[in-house]
Amino acid sequence: MSARFDLAAAARSLPVAEALPALTAALATRGAAVLEAPPGAGKTTLVPLALLDAKWLEGKKLLMLEPRRLATRAAARRMASLLNESAGDTVGFRTRLESRIGPKTRIEVLTEGILPRMIEDDPALDGVGGLIFDEFHERSLEADLGLALALETRKHLRPDLRLLVMSATLEGNKVARLLGDAPVIASQGKMFSVDIRNLDRPAPERFESAVATAVRRALADETGSVLVFLPGGAEIRRVARLLEADLPDGVTVAPLYGDLPPDTQDEAIKPAPAGKRKVVLATSIAETSLTIEGIRVVIDGGLMRAPRYDPASGMTRLITLRVSQASAKQRSGRAGRLEPGIAYRLWPAREETQLAPFNAPEILQADLAPLALALAQWGARDPRDLAFLDPPPEAAYAEAQNLLHELGALDADNKITAHGKAMAGLGLHPRLAHMVLMGKERGSGAAACAIAALLMERDVLRAAPNARDADFRLRVELMGERGAAKHLPAGMTLDRGGLERARDTARQLRQRLGIRGDGIDAGETGRLLALAYPDRVAQKRPGAAGQFLLANGKGAELPAGDLLANAEFLAVADLDGAQRTARIFLAAKLTRDAVDEDFGGLIVAADTIAWDARAEAVLARRRATLGALVLEDKPLAKADPAKVAATMAEGVRALGIGALPWSKDAENLRARVALLRRLDDEAWPDWSDGALLASLDDWLAPYLTGVTRRTQLGGLDPAEILAARLSYEQRRALDRLAPTHVTAPSGSRIAIDYGGDTPVLAVKLQEMFGAREGPAVADGRIKLVIHLLSPAGRPLAVTQDLAGFWRNAYPQVRGEMRGRYPRHPWPDDPLAAAPTKRTKRR
Repeated sequence: MSARFDLAAAARSLPVAEALPALTAALATRGAAVLEAPPGAGKTTLVPLALLDAKWLEGKKLLMLEPRRLATRAAARRMASLLNESAGDTVGFRTRLESRIGPKTRIEVLTEGILPRMIEDDPALDGVGGLIFDEFHERSLEADLGLALALETRKHLRPDLRLLVMSATLEGNKVARLLGDAPVIASQGKMFSVDIRNLDRPAPERFESAVATAVRRALADETGSVLVFLPGGAEIRRVARLLEADLPDGVTVAPLYGDLPPDTQDEAIKPAPAGKRKVVLATSIAETSLTIEGIRVVIDGGLMRAPRYDPASGMTRLITLRVSQASAKQRSGRAGRLEPGIAYRLWPAREETQLAPFNAPEILQADLAPLALALAQWGARDPRDLAFLDPPPEAAYAEAQNLLHELGALDADNKITAHGKAMAGLGLHPRLAHMVLMGKERGSGAAACAIAALLMERDVLRAAPNARDADFRLRVELMGERGAAKHLPAGMTLDRGGLERARDTARQLRQRLGIRGDGIDAGETGRLLALAYPDRVAQKRPGAAGQFLLANGKGAELPAGDLLANAEFLAVADLDGAQRTARIFLAAKLTRDAVDEDFGGLIVAADTIAWDARAEAVLARRRATLGALVLEDKPLAKADPAKVAATMAEGVRALGIGALPWSKDAENLRARVALLRRLDDEAWPDWSDGALLASLDDWLAPYLTGVTRRTQLGGLDPAEILAARLSYEQRRALDRLAPTHVTAPSGSRIAIDYGGDTPVLAVKLQEMFGAREGPAVADGRIKLVIHLLSPAGRPLAVTQDLAGFWRNAYPQVRGEMRGRYPRHPWPDDPLAAAPTKRTKRR
């Protein structure tokens, strides 16, 4: 151990020192270990220093990963202070925006996103002796990826590489199995007692007020500083405003969340001056890795903000949810680091068991595009080829690969392209990496870097409750024009710290890409945003201000009064991801010409011939589409007649067989064939409704040339069309077996009605005089049902037994009718009388 560092002295205040002998032995002999140590044990600061003189680390560096920038800086500075040095000497740190690394640095504390890029650039990790994954229980996507790649490096290239996974709350055995059954070493730590006090859960609209009340109560009843856990920056600012009016003397409020400048974050974690107290309003950033001196009271609002990715929409949205049991324990533990403390929880004790045991791993619910690109860069086309504690969900991973295809990062075999390699080398989200590379190629590199930097920050414009300007171009103008802030829209204020951080990031990006100059053409904002978010190119819906359709098929909206509400096209950068209609927060105008030019390869031009149920017509259109967006839709001048006829047949099928103009002759024809089919089904076709609908393409489509609307169907003659389906022999047999007419004894030719189960002959009674038997069809197999009519055509009797009628019923009919129709014959013996259709005089 270096003389500069007194291990014995550290052991008196850092309980994890008791586990160091077992830990160093495990790493020396097994090469991997899992360390479980509760908050306050000192694992973050003591373990890396204790490993400095390990034999396997001679001439090499030790890398330690932290989940957040604030924890990264704080851990490095704390270790450096124990060595009586400054960060950048023996201990240094690296984050996306800041680096303190020197030629003597042996321990590098890194944010988790840096390690995967280091391994991709140098798979063997030359010069690195070991990796420490601190606070691994947070299960960030970058930590899971970093560990999976480190295991690959250890397996194939560097069996001597030491791996240590440290956590306060973790299923250690599961991680140990992943590390090849590595030893699990536990440190009990030294926690003072914490008195848990449960309060009633406030109504959502009273949340900030209830938190402020709890803070006042704690300040009045307890000593020491107070740490308050809130879900996000908005709640922190609202609680701060509620407290400012009546804080006791000597008490200050310090916000602590990820979007704050580093110096403001560092100020929040400093102990309060002697005789003073502070109230630290923090997000989950303060759960682990940080020691805020002087904290004796914790107030836990019980809520946290977490990203949730929807593969179907390609959108990530932040949702507010209840903390897990593990997080609640971590938060309460902050009160017992240095002395007995108090933890107020804003939920009843009976609800403790309803909380999830642990926070869900980010890999199960995150946007996996960065992971898919990293694995493609590594050469793994299937994530199951790597050792993940939890493999990524297949649907989300497939969606990520689809996006990378769209961005040109993967080829048809899911192998990384040259463009994809360039994207991976930038360390940006693939969307932003694609945008800045394409922007540079087009001569708009400075604007692309400005846009990427802004998108990595929280919106630099703050809006009053009823004020909102979604135009992202305004933000880009602020990046390039120092005086632009003087012309902000009413109700908008500028986050100057966020703007300066974005400018720093943009400057670093320009340097990495070799882009000279910082002149920003804000006019390219829409086109550049669309390159990053091709699935979020939005088209205005007709007749509705602020209503848009995204290329991915989802709806989105702006307030009708927003200046972008009537834009024909938008490139959408930020929206809330709601399932039905998402609210657009940031977007920029896009022209149709830009869409055609930039997405020509994705625009699908196709002629469509389809049945429109509302218009009851075949619509032949020429359409150009970008995803779900219809860019062009006009009538097709010369549509294929066969396709039009086939589509019209589909329309008839949708309308039903009744849409055709069925005349009485047509219906009778179908009925005649149906009668004969019942007698001999093999000889006659099936012309039922269902069969005709199923075979429209065969019998009707050839007659639909030139017919495109339902109203034009009236010009068809279904009787003629169906008759043409019969052969010459069938037509002759039909006329013989099921004739359309019969000749009555009077000589009249009378139509037969085949509409019922049995054919019907409706004939005046006098025309049947002399007939002993009624007529029959189908070679005499089916007797007609005779409707005997009065001279006025009204039914007098219905019979199939004409002889029986003359004998039994006729005398009664004669008696009733001859007085009513005296001009017509009513003979006593109808069989001896001559049939007639005339009166007696005639």
